[in-house]
Amino acid sequence: MKRQDAEVIERARQGDPAAMAELFQQHYSFLHKYLLKISMNSTLAEDIAQDTVLRCMEHLHRYNGTSSFSSWMITIGTRIYLDKMRRRKRERAWFLKEKEQGLRKLKWQLESGGDAWNEMLESLSTLSDDHRIAILLKHYYGYSYDEIGEMLGIPAGTVKSRASYGIQSLRKELKRHV
Repeated sequence: MKRQDAEVIERARQGDPAAMAELFQQHYSFLHKYLLKISMNSTLAEDIAQDTVLRCMEHLHRYNGTSSFSSWMITIGTRIYLDKMRRRKRERAWFLKEKEQGLRKLKWQLESGGDAWNEMLESLSTLSDDHRIAILLKHYYGYSYDEIGEMLGIPAGTVKSRASYGIQSLRKELKRHV
């Protein structure tokens, strides 16, 4: 570690706000560029960089000087990034499980109320939300592509594409059941 960095770090540890600002100003660009490369997402990189700086400020007393300060920061930033990715994966798994349970409950409610849960409903449940919404609004509720586009805040051509793709997927799914 450079002598000058060591002095700035020591002043920051002592609570000098100017030293703290100088320290993070010197290393922020390096950290941010690194996070851009691993996340490939500028918004996510910015969020993680800010979280990293906060974490480093809170735990500056733990920095022992065995590596460069920027290496210590990217180690912390990498861990925050990986934690966020694991959390997203768990949330996605939880959401899918919740969706499955909701489908089973809906199927049971329909069947116990005398309504039928048919293959079409089963097939609709396999579509993405975007495709299912486009199909239902167009072919079940009868809205025009322009009206649906306005409702969803997307171009009518996108709605048409989603509905078309969704219908193709439904046909494939229904053929599997025949």
